[in-house]
Amino acid sequence: MESQNSPKYQALEPKYRLLVLLVSIGFFMQALDTTIVNTALPAMAQHLREDPLHMHGVVVAYVLSVATCIPLSGWLADRFGLRVVYLSAIIIFTLASLGCGLSNSLELLIFFRVLQGMGGALLLPVGRLSLLRIIPRDQFLSAINLMSLAGLVGPLIGPTLGGWLVEVASWHWIFLLNIPMGILGVLVTLKALPNIVEANVKRFDISGVLMLIVAMVGLTLGIDSFSVEASSHLIAYLLLAAGLIASTLYAHHAYNQQHALFRSDLFRHEFYVIGILGNFFARFAGNAIPFILPLLLQVVFQFSPFETGLMMIPLVLGSLFSKPIVRPLIQHFGYRNVLLINTVAVGLCVMSFTLTTATTPEWLRALHFFLFGTLNSIQFVSMNTYTLKDLPSQHASSGNSFLSMIMMLSMSIGIALTGTLINFYQGATFHFSTAQAFDYTLITLGIINVITMLVFWKIPKENQS
Repeated sequence: MESQNSPKYQALEPKYRLLVLLVSIGFFMQALDTTIVNTALPAMAQHLREDPLHMHGVVVAYVLSVATCIPLSGWLADRFGLRVVYLSAIIIFTLASLGCGLSNSLELLIFFRVLQGMGGALLLPVGRLSLLRIIPRDQFLSAINLMSLAGLVGPLIGPTLGGWLVEVASWHWIFLLNIPMGILGVLVTLKALPNIVEANVKRFDISGVLMLIVAMVGLTLGIDSFSVEASSHLIAYLLLAAGLIASTLYAHHAYNQQHALFRSDLFRHEFYVIGILGNFFARFAGNAIPFILPLLLQVVFQFSPFETGLMMIPLVLGSLFSKPIVRPLIQHFGYRNVLLINTVAVGLCVMSFTLTTATTPEWLRALHFFLFGTLNSIQFVSMNTYTLKDLPSQHASSGNSFLSMIMMLSMSIGIALTGTLINFYQGATFHFSTAQAFDYTLITLGIINVITMLVFWKIPKENQS
């Protein structure tokens, strides 16, 4: 609820519009690249002579790289200045996009996707920080709203644009498209963004960040390694063990080290812990669906890339539809009831995708995808606002950064888990057909989401809203 003493929000002054355009360019590039690849994976697999069901590493590499670099963003901006870091991020992202577009092997493509993720990880946090430090507070909401439009346009056009480019040109252009935008971003950065540097920068928690990176990489790649049927899975177990050990060591580090990036007292807030756990597990399915559905439509149903991209639009439209109704729902029913019911609904909706076939009427498929987009967006917004809404001001910055990291980590694990499940159900244990493997993967993801309801059961009944 807004305070009666909240500042009066004003329209954005013309002198700040170029800065907002700059941050919007970075947000658009990052948001577009998260979704545009999904519809192009089968075409990429064909050109690189790979199994399309083994291409999830292209998505995981980018998202995991973003997750591991998010903790660096704030410190780098404070230490070296906003313009230096933002300019570096755009240059890294653009050059890595060029590398992706010129790649002739899966290994090389994944390498450049990691570099691309490193640049992408800095674009949004440093861009948002630039707006916060330069634009007056009474105009900040207007700036954020304008910037958010770029984040909505990216996912809206990404799948369709990716499918269209694959058909009229080649998959390489989904990456080469970033080059002119990157050049524009460099020029605008030099003109619009001052290099604001913080006078007193705290010591960088290098040991803690290394533990977090090992934890995230170990857990994600450990799960992903199980998808390799021919291996003994020893590497997978070693990676998982490394991830769990690093997580435990960081918990000890956060408790004992005053300069830790995420101090242990952040997790003494019960609502925050519930929100973090809920975000982590409930995002497995929600973030995997935009990855698995394009594969299902193309690999199993044999739809074209462009048709597949068009079919993904209702997902984004459902997300847009949910925006104005989330707040009234929470105000009327409370966070506890909304999250309990919606978490189960998302899980059931994920499982219901097993009922769709190649002959399902287009209007019914569009309605189905629209419903999932609506429910999924309600889930994400409700979880995020519940997690952060009551954090004390001294924990707001670190709490938001940790949540952002968990969101990206959950996405990378969710996509890795999806790829592993598809290959597991097709493997020596079950010998399911490709269509059956997709069905059982969707059922498994849906069950995980339904079980996550138990996390939100911990929300106190007397503190629902």
